[in-house]
Amino acid sequence: MVENGEYCIDVMQQNLAVIGLLRSAHQMLMENHLKTCFSSAIKSGNEKKKEEMTKEILQVTKMFNR
Repeated sequence: MVENGEYCIDVMQQNLAVIGLLRSAHQMLMENHLKTCFSSAIKSGNEKKKEEMTKEILQVTKMFNR
């Protein structure tokens, strides 16, 4: 859009739309991960696995919130 000389506000609105879609996709992925992989790790009783997965989730959450 920029290369085509589109109006700056229009480009920014498109960017925000894409960001919104990516946030929604991230949320869906996180929910699925928590319901499946993380839930299985919790039920397994494997403390090392639970700790690793918790660290991973916290790391991804920090990245998401930047």
